[in-house]
Amino acid sequence: MAQDTAQQALPTPPSAPARALLPLILPSLAVGVGSSLLFLLVSSLADRLQHVLWTDLPDALGVGRYSVPWMLVMLTATGVAVGLVVWKVPGHAGPDPATLGLEAVALPPAVLPGLVLATALMLAGGPSLGPENPLIAVNVGLALWLGRLAMPRLPGSLWPALADAATLGALFGTPVAAALVISEALAGKPLKGALWDNLFGPLLAAAAGAMTTDLLARPTLDLGLPALGRTRWPDVLAALVIAPTAALLGMCAVRAFPYVHGAFRRLGHPMVALPAGGLVLGLLGALGGQLTLFKGLDQVAVLAKDPEGWSAGQFAVMTVVKLAALTVAASCGFRGGRIFPSVFIGSAFGLCAHALVPAVQPSVGVAAGVLGMLLAVTRQGWVSLFTAAVLVASPSIIVLLCVASLPAWLLVTGRPRMQLRADGTALR
Repeated sequence: MAQDTAQQALPTPPSAPARALLPLILPSLAVGVGSSLLFLLVSSLADRLQHVLWTDLPDALGVGRYSVPWMLVMLTATGVAVGLVVWKVPGHAGPDPATLGLEAVALPPAVLPGLVLATALMLAGGPSLGPENPLIAVNVGLALWLGRLAMPRLPGSLWPALADAATLGALFGTPVAAALVISEALAGKPLKGALWDNLFGPLLAAAAGAMTTDLLARPTLDLGLPALGRTRWPDVLAALVIAPTAALLGMCAVRAFPYVHGAFRRLGHPMVALPAGGLVLGLLGALGGQLTLFKGLDQVAVLAKDPEGWSAGQFAVMTVVKLAALTVAASCGFRGGRIFPSVFIGSAFGLCAHALVPAVQPSVGVAAGVLGMLLAVTRQGWVSLFTAAVLVASPSIIVLLCVASLPAWLLVTGRPRMQLRADGTALR
Protein backbone atom coordinates (compact mmCIF):
# COMPACT_ATOMS: atom_id res chain seq x y z
CA MET A 1 0.00 0.00 0.00
CA ALA A 2 2.77 2.46 0.93
CA GLN A 3 4.59 1.62 -2.28
CA ASP A 4 1.46 2.28 -4.35
CA THR A 5 1.01 5.64 -2.61
CA ALA A 6 4.61 6.62 -3.31
CA GLN A 7 4.20 5.72 -6.97
CA GLN A 8 1.09 7.90 -7.19
CA ALA A 9 2.83 10.81 -5.46
CA LEU A 10 5.91 10.60 -7.70
CA PRO A 11 4.75 9.58 -11.18
CA THR A 12 7.42 8.66 -13.66
CA PRO A 13 7.29 10.92 -16.71
CA PRO A 14 7.00 9.05 -19.99
CA SER A 15 10.20 8.77 -22.00
CA ALA A 16 10.40 10.32 -25.44
CA PRO A 17 10.60 7.93 -28.39
CA ALA A 18 13.96 7.61 -30.08
CA ARG A 19 12.65 9.28 -33.25
CA ALA A 20 12.08 12.47 -31.23
CA LEU A 21 15.72 12.56 -30.09
CA LEU A 22 17.46 11.57 -33.34
CA PRO A 23 17.05 15.04 -34.95
CA LEU A 24 19.08 16.51 -32.10
CA ILE A 25 22.26 14.60 -32.93
CA LEU A 26 23.55 16.68 -35.84
CA PRO A 27 22.90 20.15 -34.31
CA SER A 28 24.33 19.00 -30.96
CA LEU A 29 27.54 17.79 -32.58
CA ALA A 30 27.86 20.96 -34.66
CA VAL A 31 27.34 23.26 -31.68
CA GLY A 32 29.72 21.21 -29.54
CA VAL A 33 32.58 21.27 -32.02
CA GLY A 34 32.01 24.93 -32.93
CA SER A 35 31.90 26.06 -29.29
CA SER A 36 35.14 24.26 -28.53
CA LEU A 37 36.89 25.71 -31.58
CA LEU A 38 35.90 29.23 -30.57
CA PHE A 39 37.15 28.63 -27.03
CA LEU A 40 40.47 27.31 -28.33
CA LEU A 41 40.81 30.19 -30.78
CA VAL A 42 40.20 32.87 -28.14
CA SER A 43 42.52 31.09 -25.69
CA SER A 44 45.28 30.78 -28.29
CA LEU A 45 45.05 34.44 -29.30
CA ALA A 46 45.03 35.53 -25.66
CA ASP A 47 48.06 33.34 -24.86
CA ARG A 48 50.05 34.77 -27.76
CA LEU A 49 49.13 38.33 -26.85
CA GLN A 50 50.00 37.64 -23.21
CA HIS A 51 53.47 36.45 -24.27
CA VAL A 52 53.98 39.62 -26.26
CA LEU A 53 52.77 41.92 -23.48
CA TRP A 54 54.45 40.22 -20.54
CA THR A 55 57.61 38.75 -22.13
CA ASP A 56 58.59 40.21 -25.49
CA LEU A 57 57.69 43.84 -24.81
CA PRO A 58 59.30 44.25 -21.37
CA ASP A 59 62.41 42.41 -22.61
CA ALA A 60 62.65 44.78 -25.56
CA LEU A 61 62.28 47.78 -23.26
CA GLY A 62 64.71 46.44 -20.67
CA VAL A 63 62.03 46.36 -17.97
CA GLY A 64 61.45 43.50 -15.54
CA ARG A 65 58.69 41.24 -16.82
CA TYR A 66 56.68 41.29 -13.60
CA SER A 67 58.21 44.31 -11.94
CA VAL A 68 55.89 46.61 -10.02
CA PRO A 69 56.06 49.42 -12.61
CA TRP A 70 55.27 47.00 -15.43
CA MET A 71 52.31 45.53 -13.55
CA LEU A 72 50.90 49.01 -12.98
CA VAL A 73 51.41 49.98 -16.61
CA MET A 74 50.03 46.76 -18.09
CA LEU A 75 46.93 46.46 -15.90
CA THR A 76 46.06 50.13 -16.40
CA ALA A 77 46.68 49.84 -20.15
CA THR A 78 44.44 46.75 -20.24
CA GLY A 79 41.73 48.82 -18.59
CA VAL A 80 42.17 51.50 -21.25
CA ALA A 81 42.04 48.94 -24.09
CA VAL A 82 38.96 47.16 -22.78
CA GLY A 83 37.38 50.54 -21.97
CA LEU A 84 37.80 51.62 -25.60
CA VAL A 85 36.09 48.42 -26.77
CA VAL A 86 33.21 48.87 -24.34
CA TRP A 87 32.88 52.54 -25.30
CA LYS A 88 33.31 52.49 -29.07
CA VAL A 89 32.66 49.00 -30.48
CA PRO A 90 29.05 48.30 -31.54
CA GLY A 91 27.14 46.55 -28.78
CA HIS A 92 29.54 47.82 -26.08
CA ALA A 93 30.82 44.27 -25.43
CA GLY A 94 27.50 43.14 -23.99
CA PRO A 95 25.73 43.87 -20.71
CA ASP A 96 27.34 44.60 -17.37
CA PRO A 97 29.44 41.45 -16.67
CA ALA A 98 28.57 41.62 -12.97
CA THR A 99 25.03 40.58 -13.95
CA LEU A 100 26.09 37.47 -15.90
CA GLY A 101 26.59 33.94 -14.63
CA LEU A 102 26.83 30.50 -16.21
CA GLU A 103 23.23 30.70 -17.43
CA ALA A 104 22.71 31.09 -21.15
CA VAL A 105 22.18 34.71 -22.25
CA ALA A 106 21.23 35.27 -25.90
CA LEU A 107 22.92 38.42 -27.23
CA PRO A 108 22.41 39.97 -30.69
CA PRO A 109 25.06 39.00 -33.26
CA ALA A 110 26.34 42.59 -33.49
CA VAL A 111 27.43 42.45 -29.84
CA LEU A 112 29.53 39.31 -30.14
CA PRO A 113 32.72 40.59 -31.89
CA GLY A 114 33.20 43.28 -29.25
CA LEU A 115 32.67 40.78 -26.45
CA VAL A 116 35.24 38.39 -27.95
CA LEU A 117 37.76 41.21 -28.30
CA ALA A 118 37.20 42.47 -24.77
CA THR A 119 37.56 38.93 -23.40
CA ALA A 120 40.81 38.25 -25.27
CA LEU A 121 42.31 41.56 -24.11
CA MET A 122 41.29 40.82 -20.53
CA LEU A 123 42.77 37.31 -20.56
CA ALA A 124 46.07 38.59 -21.97
CA GLY A 125 46.32 41.69 -19.80
CA GLY A 126 46.22 40.04 -16.38
CA PRO A 127 42.89 40.82 -14.59
CA SER A 128 41.71 38.05 -12.27
CA LEU A 129 38.84 36.66 -14.33
CA GLY A 130 38.27 33.54 -16.41
CA PRO A 131 36.77 33.13 -19.90
CA GLU A 132 33.66 31.14 -18.96
CA ASN A 133 30.86 33.73 -18.76
CA PRO A 134 31.64 35.74 -21.93
CA LEU A 135 32.40 32.62 -23.99
CA ILE A 136 29.10 31.07 -22.98
CA ALA A 137 27.34 34.28 -24.03
CA VAL A 138 29.19 34.37 -27.38
CA ASN A 139 28.53 30.72 -28.17
CA VAL A 140 24.88 31.01 -27.19
CA GLY A 141 24.44 34.06 -29.45
CA LEU A 142 26.18 32.38 -32.39
CA ALA A 143 24.30 29.10 -31.97
CA LEU A 144 20.94 30.83 -31.77
CA TRP A 145 21.63 33.02 -34.80
CA LEU A 146 23.14 30.31 -37.02
CA GLY A 147 20.78 27.60 -35.77
CA ARG A 148 17.69 29.56 -36.69
CA LEU A 149 19.11 30.17 -40.15
CA ALA A 150 20.17 26.57 -40.78
CA MET A 151 17.37 24.67 -39.00
CA PRO A 152 14.40 27.00 -38.48
CA ARG A 153 12.06 24.12 -37.61
CA LEU A 154 13.88 23.28 -34.39
CA PRO A 155 12.68 25.15 -31.29
CA GLY A 156 14.61 28.33 -30.57
CA SER A 157 15.09 27.34 -26.92
CA LEU A 158 17.21 24.37 -28.01
CA TRP A 159 20.21 26.38 -29.24
CA PRO A 160 21.06 28.23 -26.00
CA ALA A 161 20.90 24.97 -24.04
CA LEU A 162 23.23 23.24 -26.50
CA ALA A 163 25.73 26.11 -26.58
CA ASP A 164 25.74 26.52 -22.80
CA ALA A 165 26.48 22.82 -22.31
CA ALA A 166 29.00 22.68 -25.15
CA THR A 167 31.02 25.60 -23.77
CA LEU A 168 31.11 24.08 -20.30
CA GLY A 169 32.24 20.77 -21.78
CA ALA A 170 34.98 22.53 -23.73
CA LEU A 171 36.15 24.60 -20.74
CA PHE A 172 36.33 21.70 -18.28
CA GLY A 173 37.37 19.04 -20.80
CA THR A 174 34.50 16.75 -19.73
CA PRO A 175 30.73 16.69 -20.30
CA VAL A 176 30.10 15.86 -16.64
CA ALA A 177 30.30 19.50 -15.57
CA ALA A 178 27.69 20.49 -18.14
CA ALA A 179 25.38 17.64 -17.12
CA LEU A 180 25.58 18.71 -13.49
CA VAL A 181 24.94 22.39 -14.26
CA ILE A 182 21.97 21.61 -16.48
CA SER A 183 20.51 19.12 -14.00
CA GLU A 184 20.74 21.78 -11.29
CA ALA A 185 19.11 24.35 -13.59
CA LEU A 186 16.27 21.94 -14.42
CA ALA A 187 15.51 21.21 -10.77
CA GLY A 188 12.06 22.45 -9.88
CA LYS A 189 11.10 23.18 -13.50
CA PRO A 190 8.31 21.29 -15.24
CA LEU A 191 9.86 18.82 -17.68
CA LYS A 192 8.39 17.19 -20.74
CA GLY A 193 9.56 13.62 -20.61
CA ALA A 194 12.29 11.99 -18.53
CA LEU A 195 15.31 13.89 -17.27
CA TRP A 196 17.68 12.09 -19.65
CA ASP A 197 15.46 13.01 -22.60
CA ASN A 198 15.99 16.65 -21.67
CA LEU A 199 19.72 16.07 -21.19
CA PHE A 200 20.25 14.14 -24.43
CA GLY A 201 21.04 17.05 -26.74
CA PRO A 202 23.01 19.19 -24.24
CA LEU A 203 25.00 16.18 -23.03
CA LEU A 204 25.90 15.25 -26.61
CA ALA A 205 26.94 18.86 -27.31
CA ALA A 206 29.03 18.91 -24.13
CA ALA A 207 30.69 15.61 -25.07
CA ALA A 208 31.51 16.92 -28.56
CA GLY A 209 32.94 20.12 -27.07
CA ALA A 210 34.98 18.24 -24.49
CA MET A 211 36.36 15.73 -27.02
CA THR A 212 37.32 18.49 -29.45
CA THR A 213 39.18 20.36 -26.73
CA ASP A 214 40.83 17.17 -25.51
CA LEU A 215 41.96 16.13 -28.99
CA LEU A 216 43.39 19.55 -29.89
CA ALA A 217 44.70 20.87 -26.56
CA ARG A 218 44.73 17.99 -24.04
CA PRO A 219 43.74 20.08 -21.01
CA THR A 220 43.69 18.74 -17.47
CA LEU A 221 42.47 20.12 -14.17
CA ASP A 222 44.41 17.55 -12.14
CA LEU A 223 47.02 19.55 -10.19
CA GLY A 224 49.28 16.59 -9.56
CA LEU A 225 49.06 16.96 -5.79
CA PRO A 226 50.33 14.15 -3.55
CA ALA A 227 48.00 11.18 -3.78
CA LEU A 228 45.35 10.88 -1.10
CA GLY A 229 45.29 7.38 0.30
CA ARG A 230 42.85 5.88 2.74
CA THR A 231 40.70 8.49 4.46
CA ARG A 232 41.76 9.30 8.01
CA TRP A 233 39.86 11.02 10.79
CA PRO A 234 42.19 14.06 10.64
CA ASP A 235 41.28 14.38 6.96
CA VAL A 236 37.57 14.46 7.81
CA LEU A 237 38.15 17.07 10.49
CA ALA A 238 40.32 19.18 8.18
CA ALA A 239 37.72 19.13 5.40
CA LEU A 240 34.93 20.00 7.84
CA VAL A 241 36.89 23.03 9.05
CA ILE A 242 38.47 24.27 5.82
CA ALA A 243 35.41 24.18 3.53
CA PRO A 244 33.11 26.26 5.80
CA THR A 245 35.94 28.68 6.63
CA ALA A 246 36.68 29.18 2.94
CA ALA A 247 32.96 29.72 2.35
CA LEU A 248 32.91 32.40 5.07
CA LEU A 249 35.88 34.13 3.48
CA GLY A 250 34.19 34.02 0.08
CA MET A 251 30.99 35.42 1.54
CA CYS A 252 32.91 38.46 2.78
CA ALA A 253 33.80 39.26 -0.85
CA VAL A 254 30.26 38.51 -1.98
CA ARG A 255 28.92 40.90 0.65
CA ALA A 256 31.32 43.64 -0.52
CA PHE A 257 30.62 43.01 -4.21
CA PRO A 258 27.58 45.32 -4.64
CA TYR A 259 29.38 48.17 -2.87
CA VAL A 260 32.56 47.84 -4.93
CA HIS A 261 30.46 47.58 -8.09
CA GLY A 262 28.49 50.67 -7.06
CA ALA A 263 31.68 52.64 -6.51
CA PHE A 264 32.94 51.90 -10.02
CA ARG A 265 29.49 52.44 -11.47
CA ARG A 266 29.42 55.96 -10.06
CA LEU A 267 32.50 56.78 -12.12
CA GLY A 268 30.02 56.84 -14.97
CA HIS A 269 32.11 56.00 -18.04
CA PRO A 270 33.99 52.85 -19.10
CA MET A 271 37.07 54.93 -19.98
CA VAL A 272 37.20 55.99 -16.35
CA ALA A 273 35.98 52.89 -14.51
CA LEU A 274 38.07 50.30 -16.38
CA PRO A 275 41.44 52.13 -16.24
CA ALA A 276 40.78 52.88 -12.57
CA GLY A 277 40.02 49.21 -11.99
CA GLY A 278 43.16 48.25 -13.89
CA LEU A 279 45.25 50.55 -11.71
CA VAL A 280 43.81 49.00 -8.55
CA LEU A 281 44.51 45.53 -9.95
CA GLY A 282 48.10 46.59 -10.68
CA LEU A 283 48.52 47.70 -7.09
CA LEU A 284 47.07 44.42 -5.86
CA GLY A 285 49.39 42.51 -8.19
CA ALA A 286 52.34 44.42 -6.76
CA LEU A 287 51.23 43.35 -3.30
CA GLY A 288 50.47 39.72 -4.05
CA GLY A 289 53.05 38.96 -6.73
CA GLN A 290 52.75 37.70 -10.28
CA LEU A 291 50.95 34.50 -9.25
CA THR A 292 47.90 36.56 -8.30
CA LEU A 293 47.48 37.82 -11.90
CA PHE A 294 45.44 36.30 -14.75
CA LYS A 295 42.64 33.74 -14.53
CA GLY A 296 44.60 31.55 -12.10
CA LEU A 297 44.69 28.00 -13.53
CA ASP A 298 48.34 28.09 -14.65
CA GLN A 299 49.28 29.87 -11.45
CA VAL A 300 47.55 27.38 -9.16
CA ALA A 301 49.46 24.59 -10.91
CA VAL A 302 52.67 26.35 -9.85
CA LEU A 303 51.50 26.35 -6.22
CA ALA A 304 50.51 22.70 -6.39
CA LYS A 305 53.91 21.61 -7.71
CA ASP A 306 55.56 22.82 -4.52
CA PRO A 307 53.11 22.97 -1.58
CA GLU A 308 56.02 23.56 0.79
CA GLY A 309 57.51 26.39 -1.26
CA TRP A 310 55.67 29.23 0.48
CA SER A 311 54.98 30.10 4.08
CA ALA A 312 51.52 30.29 5.63
CA GLY A 313 51.76 34.08 5.58
CA GLN A 314 52.57 34.12 1.86
CA PHE A 315 49.68 31.81 1.08
CA ALA A 316 47.39 34.00 3.17
CA VAL A 317 48.49 37.15 1.32
CA MET A 318 47.91 35.49 -2.05
CA THR A 319 44.47 34.32 -0.93
CA VAL A 320 43.33 37.74 0.23
CA VAL A 321 44.90 39.64 -2.69
CA LYS A 322 43.41 37.30 -5.31
CA LEU A 323 39.98 37.52 -3.67
CA ALA A 324 40.19 41.32 -3.68
CA ALA A 325 41.41 41.28 -7.30
CA LEU A 326 38.50 39.05 -8.33
CA THR A 327 36.04 41.41 -6.64
CA VAL A 328 37.53 44.50 -8.31
CA ALA A 329 37.88 42.91 -11.77
CA ALA A 330 34.29 41.64 -11.71
CA SER A 331 33.01 45.02 -10.50
CA CYS A 332 34.74 47.56 -12.75
CA GLY A 333 33.62 46.16 -16.10
CA PHE A 334 36.19 43.63 -17.30
CA ARG A 335 34.48 40.84 -19.25
CA GLY A 336 35.13 37.51 -17.57
CA GLY A 337 33.94 34.78 -15.23
CA ARG A 338 34.56 34.07 -11.58
CA ILE A 339 35.05 30.28 -11.36
CA PHE A 340 38.70 29.88 -12.33
CA PRO A 341 40.00 32.70 -10.08
CA SER A 342 37.99 31.14 -7.24
CA VAL A 343 39.90 27.89 -7.82
CA PHE A 344 43.18 29.74 -7.20
CA ILE A 345 41.77 31.44 -4.09
CA GLY A 346 40.47 28.20 -2.61
CA SER A 347 43.71 26.37 -3.43
CA ALA A 348 45.89 29.04 -1.82
CA PHE A 349 43.62 29.00 1.23
CA GLY A 350 43.88 25.21 1.51
CA LEU A 351 47.65 25.29 1.17
CA CYS A 352 47.76 27.99 3.84
CA ALA A 353 45.95 25.56 6.15
CA HIS A 354 48.54 22.90 5.28
CA ALA A 355 51.38 25.32 6.05
CA LEU A 356 49.82 26.18 9.40
CA VAL A 357 48.98 22.58 10.32
CA PRO A 358 51.27 20.13 8.47
CA ALA A 359 48.92 17.26 9.39
CA VAL A 360 46.46 18.69 6.84
CA GLN A 361 47.24 16.92 3.59
CA PRO A 362 47.69 19.35 0.65
CA SER A 363 45.11 17.45 -1.41
CA VAL A 364 42.50 17.74 1.32
CA GLY A 365 43.27 21.40 1.94
CA VAL A 366 43.08 22.38 -1.73
CA ALA A 367 39.91 20.41 -2.51
CA ALA A 368 38.07 21.62 0.61
CA GLY A 369 39.21 25.21 0.09
CA VAL A 370 38.04 25.26 -3.53
CA LEU A 371 34.73 23.66 -2.56
CA GLY A 372 33.95 26.27 0.08
CA MET A 373 35.05 29.21 -2.07
CA LEU A 374 33.03 28.12 -5.09
CA LEU A 375 29.94 27.49 -2.98
CA ALA A 376 30.13 31.05 -1.67
CA VAL A 377 30.82 32.67 -5.04
CA THR A 378 28.44 30.64 -7.25
CA ARG A 379 26.02 28.89 -4.88
CA GLN A 380 26.02 25.99 -7.34
CA GLY A 381 26.58 22.80 -5.40
CA TRP A 382 27.27 20.37 -8.21
CA VAL A 383 29.75 22.60 -10.02
CA SER A 384 31.56 23.29 -6.75
CA LEU A 385 31.77 19.60 -5.85
CA PHE A 386 32.85 18.56 -9.33
CA THR A 387 35.53 21.24 -9.69
CA ALA A 388 37.00 20.53 -6.27
CA ALA A 389 37.01 16.77 -6.91
CA VAL A 390 38.73 16.85 -10.31
CA LEU A 391 41.64 18.87 -8.92
CA VAL A 392 42.65 15.81 -6.87
CA ALA A 393 42.89 12.50 -8.72
CA SER A 394 41.61 10.36 -5.86
CA PRO A 395 38.23 8.62 -5.49
CA SER A 396 38.33 8.98 -1.71
CA ILE A 397 38.25 12.79 -1.95
CA ILE A 398 34.65 12.68 -3.17
CA VAL A 399 33.37 11.28 0.12
CA LEU A 400 35.24 13.93 2.08
CA LEU A 401 33.89 16.70 -0.13
CA CYS A 402 30.31 15.48 0.11
CA VAL A 403 30.57 15.55 3.90
CA ALA A 404 32.34 18.92 3.97
CA SER A 405 29.81 20.47 1.59
CA LEU A 406 26.99 20.11 4.13
CA PRO A 407 28.16 22.62 6.77
CA ALA A 408 29.47 24.92 4.02
CA TRP A 409 26.09 24.83 2.30
CA LEU A 410 24.32 25.72 5.53
CA LEU A 411 26.41 28.90 5.60
CA VAL A 412 25.76 29.96 1.99
CA THR A 413 22.20 28.84 1.31
CA GLY A 414 19.79 31.73 1.05
CA ARG A 415 22.69 34.18 0.87
CA PRO A 416 23.66 36.34 -2.13
CA ARG A 417 26.13 35.07 -4.71
CA MET A 418 28.72 37.04 -6.66
CA GLN A 419 26.23 38.15 -9.29
CA LEU A 420 24.03 41.24 -9.42
CA ARG A 421 20.70 42.22 -10.90
CA ALA A 422 20.56 44.95 -13.51
CA ASP A 423 19.83 47.52 -10.82
CA GLY A 424 23.03 46.58 -8.96
CA THR A 425 21.37 44.71 -6.07
CA ALA A 426 22.63 41.31 -4.95
CA LEU A 427 21.17 38.20 -6.58
CA ARG A 428 20.20 35.37 -4.27
